[in-house]
Amino acid sequence: MAVSPDMAEDLAAAVSTLYEQAELALIEKVTRALAEGIDSPLWVELKLAALGNLRSAIDEIISVLQTNASGAIHKAVAEAYDRGQQAAVLELGAVATGPALAAAEALPTAPAVDRLAAALVSETGATHARILRTGLDVYRQVIAEASAAPLLGATTRRQAAEQALAKFAGRGVTGFVDRSGRAWNLTSYAEMASRSALGRAAVQAHTDRLGAAGIDLVVVSDAPEECPRCKPWEGKILRREGAAGAGVEEMEHATEDDRMVRVHVAGSLPEARAAGLMHPNCRHSISIYLPGVTKPLPPKAERTRATYEQSQQQRYLERQVRKWKREAAGAMDDQKKAAANAKVRAYQGRIRALVAETGLPRKGHREQLAGAR
Repeated sequence: MAVSPDMAEDLAAAVSTLYEQAELALIEKVTRALAEGIDSPLWVELKLAALGNLRSAIDEIISVLQTNASGAIHKAVAEAYDRGQQAAVLELGAVATGPALAAAEALPTAPAVDRLAAALVSETGATHARILRTGLDVYRQVIAEASAAPLLGATTRRQAAEQALAKFAGRGVTGFVDRSGRAWNLTSYAEMASRSALGRAAVQAHTDRLGAAGIDLVVVSDAPEECPRCKPWEGKILRREGAAGAGVEEMEHATEDDRMVRVHVAGSLPEARAAGLMHPNCRHSISIYLPGVTKPLPPKAERTRATYEQSQQQRYLERQVRKWKREAAGAMDDQKKAAANAKVRAYQGRIRALVAETGLPRKGHREQLAGAR
């Protein structure tokens, strides 16, 4: 059974939901704290005096998040690793013989799982301080803008507060930059980091299991909606580990003694992954390659599904749905909430049209906020 990062996508959703809940709780806490008594002439003084209460409320959100996320991450990594191992066991059980067949059992997982989980806990945990800083900064900023606006004759205090809070709700907690320099908001960053780490766990478990059975080569699948980084590796044979670089290798036939076959190896799996293969959202998989037995992939069929660009358009529309749902959650009155919900429906309509046109699968969980699930 082939393995791919997509195998663990549902597990990543369980982790990112916790961060989405924390982000929504922060937006609601800040909005309610600022809305209370906003028409009072002493509003500025009252809000500044209540800053400590808001800090305590945000600290409580972070504490709950830390506790829940750590447990959810360890559980998800363990499940992802187990899925990867079981995929390899199924492959080996179908094709292996002799010592390899005897080795087709699940390996102890605790050391690898603990290492992978600790890395993800550390990566996502680094975002927690930003939650407190963002909440307090936005609170102070809204007070400053709302108190200054009437003096300038531009708008009322309430309108200024609503505008500032709408901007905050739309973008959420921001300031997270990945290795490629791309900026993310909190929930999207947690989802990306979780999917990446859990996908790695499944693939590593698969290759660990193949390695224990003496299998050195894997083959990359052909996949729809491939991106430019992955396309060069489609259908290629890769070393499970070891040196980078292509070459032709003389290898013993997988099932016939004393028979050698020539195998065109495109490089190593670590090399391909470093070049972008199996990134988050990648649809490619890898499976066992047996010299002389595994058949090459057939020529690429005529495209019947969407392009990579269309799949990215769908991701954009999903982000817009979530953005406007956050704005609805942070609205200070019913009229603003209704306007935000109208935007939600409009973007969902565009998703339905895109799905109908392209045949892309609609993934409803990517349009949902945690509180609406």
